[in-house]
Amino acid sequence: MAQGTHDFVPDPRNDAILININGTLVPRAQASVSVFDSGFMLGDGVWEGIRVHKGRMAFLDQHLDRLWEGAKAIAMDIGISRDALVQRLYDTIDGNSMDACHIRLMVTRGIRSTPYQDPRVVISPATIVIIAEHKDPLPSTVEKGLSLFTVHVRRGDPAVQDPKLNSHSKLNCITACIQAAQAGADEALMLDPHGFVATCNSTHFFIVRKGEVWTSSGDYCLAGITRSNVIRLCRENDIPVFEKNFSLTEVHGADEAFVTGTFAGVVPAHTIDGRKLTDGRGPMVERLQGLYKALIERDIAGALDG
Repeated sequence: MAQGTHDFVPDPRNDAILININGTLVPRAQASVSVFDSGFMLGDGVWEGIRVHKGRMAFLDQHLDRLWEGAKAIAMDIGISRDALVQRLYDTIDGNSMDACHIRLMVTRGIRSTPYQDPRVVISPATIVIIAEHKDPLPSTVEKGLSLFTVHVRRGDPAVQDPKLNSHSKLNCITACIQAAQAGADEALMLDPHGFVATCNSTHFFIVRKGEVWTSSGDYCLAGITRSNVIRLCRENDIPVFEKNFSLTEVHGADEAFVTGTFAGVVPAHTIDGRKLTDGRGPMVERLQGLYKALIERDIAGALDG
């Protein structure tokens, strides 16, 4: 049974992986950061999840653009150049002899001199941690999909904590995830402050109605890379796609629903709030899964040629 799009096939090789901490590869059992690190202490930092296929990172430029934009928005100096960070990413992949994996790249503001939120007490360069694991989504998740439950936790107003930031501060999403799990669902569906559908706790949400693909306006969710690629694929393949406000009523009456994310790609959502939409993936989801797989292959081929 699915437990969210990030549920994965266990792989014993992960017990012995090397983790990159500030440019040094360290065995997993010994990998650590200071208790005074900004990420541990305050959730002060930004991160990216990146998929590796055939030894190359998919959509790397889009991920690094988002990372640098997020760091700039919170006035955080990553401390190394973009090329140097790319080299660290590949050093981590090569150091673990990986051809396919999932990377979590985390950058925090660095070590603080004392437990306090003011960034002026930071006394070190940014902390950069790269974890590459042998992880593949469960085939049953990709084929059969998941159930969603609409939670009371809302996506916040940008003036409170802007959901556009891919920050380490994820408590809003975690509390949503907890409520969905306690309701017996795999992931949480979250509304925006106005009651329209926004996104899920760890993925982006789409519905299919009468051959059209709908997703939220994007005002209250992360600028998702897989989300934007799916929208692009729809437009390139003459599939009507709309970024718009829509309600739970329109979700419950949809023909299909699906979620998107870097880890699992395009995943059907078969049941929402107890309403069964499909038995596994519907025809639109199956088509988009094929188109997305082909897009990854083209992106990787371009990286290999480069």
